[in-house]
Amino acid sequence: MNLLVGQSGGPTAAINASLAGVIKAGLDSKEIGKVYGTVNGIDGVLNDELVDLEKFRDEKLLKLLIQTPSSYLGSCRHKLPNLDEGRETYEKIEEIFKKYDIGYFLYIGGNDSMDTVDKLSKYFAEKKSDIRVVGVPKTIDNDLCQTDHTPGFGSAAKFVANTARQLAFDTKVYGTTKSVIVLEIMGRNAGWLTAAASLANNENIKAVDAVCLPETVFDKEKFLSKVDGVMKEKNFSIIAVSEGIKDSEGNYIGENKTATRKDGFAHAALGGVGKTVESWISQGLGLKTRSIELSTLQRCFSVGASKCDLDEAFEAGHKGVELVLSGETAIMIGFNRISDEPYKIDIVPYKVSEIANGEKTIPIDMISPDGMEMNENFIKYARPLICGEPDISYTDGTIDFVTR
Repeated sequence: MNLLVGQSGGPTAAINASLAGVIKAGLDSKEIGKVYGTVNGIDGVLNDELVDLEKFRDEKLLKLLIQTPSSYLGSCRHKLPNLDEGRETYEKIEEIFKKYDIGYFLYIGGNDSMDTVDKLSKYFAEKKSDIRVVGVPKTIDNDLCQTDHTPGFGSAAKFVANTARQLAFDTKVYGTTKSVIVLEIMGRNAGWLTAAASLANNENIKAVDAVCLPETVFDKEKFLSKVDGVMKEKNFSIIAVSEGIKDSEGNYIGENKTATRKDGFAHAALGGVGKTVESWISQGLGLKTRSIELSTLQRCFSVGASKCDLDEAFEAGHKGVELVLSGETAIMIGFNRISDEPYKIDIVPYKVSEIANGEKTIPIDMISPDGMEMNENFIKYARPLICGEPDISYTDGTIDFVTR
């Protein structure tokens, strides 16, 4: 039987490393015929757009794939209907799988992608089919349940931490001029990436003075008092703000109440929270303030990727093939942390039904009592994930990519 792999949801700097792991294990296996990729996730299956990935037997191309940002196969935000409402969709997928002799399907993605894995697994189980379906995790949001962390988070966290650290040195250059930078960072309901800004701090400099998370209530007056206190002690400050911060009634500060724009999974569009917080600081405290929205740079900046992240992403993809060949289905590959110092994990399977549509937020024991800083528990957790510099190839000063 042949193997099919797809990518879904928002890209990361490590999603192609997982793809490379799947391709490598698939091409090396004597139990698998061909390795196919579906163009634009499950949409590619429904549209009969599959590509042969045989060219990646070339180790040079495979190495380039690992350092290539975004999703090599393309992506989608397609939520499958419930089986009792859209059986024809599943029958179409089954028809395409039969056409290409697909016996194994690995889907690389986040929360909503695991929903696809769960639904397809249940459909094929109902049909008593031998087709096996496995999820490989990815998301910069780090919000998948069960697993200790997700591929993609470490590289994005490294980018956020180093961006904040370098901005701090730039901001303090003028000496007596007091100024504040507000960094708007991705994260709808889980603030892991915003929290990663605190990794910019060490014994030499406190670059980030506050992190505002979706996990805690955003109180405007309490926040301004915090900033005011900080700026009485120093001339510069960086405040990291999640796009998903909420008020005491659970309303997103950055949600445009008049907009009707939704993403592919009917999530309300967020944005502009940085500008809102900037105006509150500027007007409320009279401080020179600038907001910076990191936007998609957080997920595509492969030049500054974490070696730990890329290595684990590759191993997750590789392990997915190993497990699907051993008979596993309806699972997601995940990480079980054994120790922080030295950092060590096991790669293990988790039931995808216990992960799909769930959301892992930051535990309270990683957040300071005032709700606006991260404590040592978070630092010990996150620090290893951003470590290591991969060997990246360049041509004339620009990073080399592989294209489809």
